[in-house]
Amino acid sequence: MKIISRSIGSGAGTADPAAPWRSHQRQHRRCTTHNTALKMNCPILIVISLGWLLQTHGGGGAAEAAISNRGSNSRSMSNVQQSAAAPSSLTASLPRFLSRGHTYRAVVGDTLVLPCQVENLGNFVLLWRRGTNVLTASNIMVTRDERVRLIDGYNLEISDLEPQDAGDYVCQISDKINRDQVHTVEILVPPSVRAIPTSGQLQARKGGPITLECKGSGNPVPTIYWTKKSGANKSTARIGDGPILTLEKLERQQAGVYQCTADNGVGDPVTVDMRLDVLYPPDIQVEKSWIHSGEGFEAKLVCIVYADPVATVSWYQNSFPIQTTDRRIMNTRANRHTLTIRHIQQEDFGNYSCVADNSLGRSRKYMELSGRPGPAEFYSPKWGRSPDSYNLTWKIDSYPPLEEVRLLYRRVLMNDTFQQPGRWHDFILTPEHRPASEPLTHIMSYTIKNLYPGAYYEAIVQAKNRYGWNEVSDIFQFIVASNSLDIAPEDAEVVASSKSRSNSGAISSLQGPLPQCLLLHMALLLALALSNCQYDRRRLGLG
Repeated sequence: MKIISRSIGSGAGTADPAAPWRSHQRQHRRCTTHNTALKMNCPILIVISLGWLLQTHGGGGAAEAAISNRGSNSRSMSNVQQSAAAPSSLTASLPRFLSRGHTYRAVVGDTLVLPCQVENLGNFVLLWRRGTNVLTASNIMVTRDERVRLIDGYNLEISDLEPQDAGDYVCQISDKINRDQVHTVEILVPPSVRAIPTSGQLQARKGGPITLECKGSGNPVPTIYWTKKSGANKSTARIGDGPILTLEKLERQQAGVYQCTADNGVGDPVTVDMRLDVLYPPDIQVEKSWIHSGEGFEAKLVCIVYADPVATVSWYQNSFPIQTTDRRIMNTRANRHTLTIRHIQQEDFGNYSCVADNSLGRSRKYMELSGRPGPAEFYSPKWGRSPDSYNLTWKIDSYPPLEEVRLLYRRVLMNDTFQQPGRWHDFILTPEHRPASEPLTHIMSYTIKNLYPGAYYEAIVQAKNRYGWNEVSDIFQFIVASNSLDIAPEDAEVVASSKSRSNSGAISSLQGPLPQCLLLHMALLLALALSNCQYDRRRLGLG
């Protein structure tokens, strides 16, 4: 108080009792004014100051502050660590595991290492055990299994793994707590499969059921599926899943080799083959039921026989068994049986049969060896090009010359609901002399006239040589053109498509850029429209 009064007295020059109070009031007003100015200008000053700091120092101050804070934090953390290190030093001498328990999966035959790493073991003993059986004690091998040993300290190695090695393995510290570490071992076993019966041979009669079975093993349990081998000895798509495959109402085509496959993802899938034989009586198919030949030529009669058990095959002519001679030769290749007749004579023509026998039955199929002409085959187009005629062309095979050809045709009245044929028109044609270069095939042509435009017709042809008439040909249908300008539907499609292309080209040409004259015309129309609009506005007094 003395100092304050002295400083005030020296400033005033007189000893005024109220001077200190007035001086205090003035100082209070200055401070209040100063604070108000600071409140108003503080945000502006902060922004200016921050801008100046960032421009001149480039954020260095903030970085230094962050570093200083980090340093203070690190010092505080080091203090905490030092304080925490004190009690840990008390337990540093106790053993503890550095490794962790784990589940291991290994394949049979592999080598597996189970880790056990301990810190501060000291005088304690480390044990490896499996269940109640002790495997190792410290460095001493207790088990007599030579596949087990310690490596790199106390890691347990098991070589040549077997399925029975699966289970829990315990690494234990022999202290009062008896702390331990457990490893679980799973042994993966590749799949294996076997057929039931083990021979893999099965038989069943046609029309009956059959069950195929196989058993798979492995770890994990394998999935089982079935396939059937094709003719190229390749497996087809899956035909069944599971260890049992049942086939109902067997057909002979179901005979063959079936594959049972087991797969569990460990190694490659494994398969076992099972052969199924379907027993059935002979089933015969003939290559041709009618064989055409001529005297002095050769003919082959073929029977294809399916049978299980294998059938014996015999040949007959007109119900009489045929014996092998120098002209009649019988041979067999797999299920194909062939009778070859050389230097055919007239008595060789006739009916033949192929007979197959096995223990389950007999089958017979017939064929005819004939010198008569073969059936006619037509080559004419379906649509005619003339409104009142049609050219019909065909061919006939005949070793002897043709003596006579018969042509029959008729009109067919047709609409959406019915078809009514007319009467047959019959023509007998005399074939021309056949050149020596064409000893077998006869090609003939005939123009049918006086036909109705646009009408439907059908025709058949039959031919005769010195051995007789052949079988009537299949019916051939044709359509007469409506008029001379008509185009066949096939050609009409071509013309229509070409017209469509030309029309589309014309349309596309209009879709391109507008011609210059057209643009000028549009501009003139637009200018005229604007001029009329302005005139109407002036006339109506709209400006």
